[in-house]
Amino acid sequence: MEYWRKPASDRFTQEALEGLAVDRPDEGIYRKVLDNWDRAAKPLDGMGRFEILTARIGAVLGTEEIDISRKAVVVMCSDNGIVEEGISQSGQEVTAAVARELGRGGSSVGKLAAAVGADVIPIDIGINREDVIPGVADWKIRRGTRNFRKEPAMTRQEAVEGIFMGIEAAARCKESGYGLIAAGEMGIGNTTTSSAAAAALLGCEAGKVTGRGAGLSDEGLARKRQVIEEALARYGIRGECPLKVLETVGGYDIAGLAGLCIGGGLYHIPVVLDGVISMTAAVMAKRLFPETVHYLIPSHKGKEPAVAMLVRELGLEPVIDGNMALGEGTGAVMMMGLLDLALTIYSKRTTFGDIQVEPYERYCGR
Repeated sequence: MEYWRKPASDRFTQEALEGLAVDRPDEGIYRKVLDNWDRAAKPLDGMGRFEILTARIGAVLGTEEIDISRKAVVVMCSDNGIVEEGISQSGQEVTAAVARELGRGGSSVGKLAAAVGADVIPIDIGINREDVIPGVADWKIRRGTRNFRKEPAMTRQEAVEGIFMGIEAAARCKESGYGLIAAGEMGIGNTTTSSAAAAALLGCEAGKVTGRGAGLSDEGLARKRQVIEEALARYGIRGECPLKVLETVGGYDIAGLAGLCIGGGLYHIPVVLDGVISMTAAVMAKRLFPETVHYLIPSHKGKEPAVAMLVRELGLEPVIDGNMALGEGTGAVMMMGLLDLALTIYSKRTTFGDIQVEPYERYCGR
């Protein structure tokens, strides 16, 4: 993957990050898309939230002629040192195994992406192994984060570099002509890192946001919550700035996805969120650059308890209520397929004039 060769990181500094600015999408285009929906021969608001979501996509892309035929799933793959504490059923070897499948077009998200015509772009941002995995971009910051029960997960510079890796991924997707990006991840232990980060960002107890991940027992769940709560108390990071939270209990995949969300704002490309890991990253991105939220598209509610609180923080309303917890960006890719279906009505719309029927009148706002 020559195009996805690792970018030079010497320009990735906190000062450079703080110098970035995200503006708002085009409100005029947003209104035009909604007006186009109203002129379609259907009941007003008949396509429900899909009318709002497609209008948001049009505003981000800067056109009422919406084209998301080129889609990509960026999958940030990384290991987490906290697995040493027995907070997961699986070991770090699973991260590499799934990354190999991602690299050859397999795994769950690969199959779904093929069905909706999306390209899968896996990135090794921190897998705990030396060798380069075929088909996976080698953007490794470090071989996994540190065990945050013993020390902060990463340095401030590593956190900033991870965010810039995601920004760079968004830039390259834009250059390649993608009209829509899905946020995916793979990394054993990352429901622990995301739960810890979510608890810190939202200022709540670990028990309110920590779930079973890939299927922990009651004992395993209790251990996971204890480890997170101890870390939150030890570091005192509730209410701290996103970078402090990220470097203390986060993961490189979360950093990369936060950057992907920010990059969506910088390069005007909509980003479809997946589950709890990408939503935690999105909240970090919003805290750093508030306008970023206007470039994010929700997909599914997910099974992890943190999701409900995170979507409230983001002001987004997921469409799919499937009780899913697969990860890899699978829920986001399913949402891509639904957006494609909605846009077949929008792009090939029949107007009331076409069928010689008086249009509905709108008596209340959206």
